[in-house]
Amino acid sequence: MIKTEPARLLILVSLCVALSACGSLHALLNTDEGAYSEAMAIWDRYVDSGGDIAAATTWERKVEKGVTAKEIEEAFASVAAEDNLKMVGESALSAELEARTGQPQKLLKVYSYCNPVTARAMVDFSPHMAAYLPCRIAVVEKEDGLWLYALNMDMLIKLGRQLPPELKKSVLQMRDSIKKMIDKGARGDF
Repeated sequence: MIKTEPARLLILVSLCVALSACGSLHALLNTDEGAYSEAMAIWDRYVDSGGDIAAATTWERKVEKGVTAKEIEEAFASVAAEDNLKMVGESALSAELEARTGQPQKLLKVYSYCNPVTARAMVDFSPHMAAYLPCRIAVVEKEDGLWLYALNMDMLIKLGRQLPPELKKSVLQMRDSIKKMIDKGARGDF
């Protein structure tokens, strides 16, 4: 029987050889600090959700009882003005469904925000990032109340290629703004 430590070392060496052979080691070495812990958090959410990749890759926040959709919207607008973000769209999906069906619908509305300078720099860095633009926050009414959902931007920052310092600074500011919108929106704080 192999002792535990030598067995772990053998597994680690085997994994490193396998990863370096297929280019994975290079990609892993090119990620940002915190990539491992972010990957593990995403994996845990993936497993806990029964394999729901959307649940694994988003932030969610329950809105405090008594906070209205109007107060959430005002909180978003307040942060956008404070952090110099442009509101580039909103999709009132539940209102559209209600108009189409004539039946009342639970609230489903998506708000889109952008910092055009940061967006352009991100797309120049990685054209695939265009698929994640603009930053969105969804307000979803469920049986237990309102919830807010947004893309987990830490996933994009930490698990992707290391960003140039100036771009990383801008992206972190955008991430912080979206988190602030979620926090203030959930409290109705505007």
